[in-house]
Amino acid sequence: MAVGLWALRFLLAGVETSMEFVAYHAIERRLAFFAHVGLAPVALMLVPLQFWTRLRIDRPALHRWLGRVYAVAILLAGVGGMLMAIGTQAGPVASLGFGLLAVAWVGSTALAVWHIRNKRVALHKAWMIRSAALTLAAVTLRLEMPILAMTIGLETGYPLVAWLCWVPNLMIAEWMVRRRPVMGAAQPA
Repeated sequence: MAVGLWALRFLLAGVETSMEFVAYHAIERRLAFFAHVGLAPVALMLVPLQFWTRLRIDRPALHRWLGRVYAVAILLAGVGGMLMAIGTQAGPVASLGFGLLAVAWVGSTALAVWHIRNKRVALHKAWMIRSAALTLAAVTLRLEMPILAMTIGLETGYPLVAWLCWVPNLMIAEWMVRRRPVMGAAQPA
């Protein structure tokens, strides 16, 4: 949750101060940029609450409402991220990496919502694990980027982090889902 609050500094401190290397997005695709940097932290802050077992059991209505907020935040932030990926100045590798992240993020969340609306709780949980892993790509990026910038430089590191921030997260999520299948979920062949 603290990481989500920290991410909101982009809105409070000003883009030029806190995110100089992507500030051009705030000028060229303002709505997409602010949807992404304003709503992705909301989704990030909601991840721990959505996986909090006591909340789900004791306050199911609150869990559902927070889930709706999470899904809408991801839809809008994901579309914003997709538009930013298309217009990035970081090159085609970064564009494809961040673009596929946005598609996977919105898609996994949409599948989680679809499954719960059809009362497939086990599949909902599995897709929420994937969605959360993709939401946490923001954290992974912030951990990896300084290391990449210091070792191989920002110009090379940024296109790499466009993939490294989410592909390993998704692989771990998939391992979790398959390692401990949720009762009633389809098993891998």
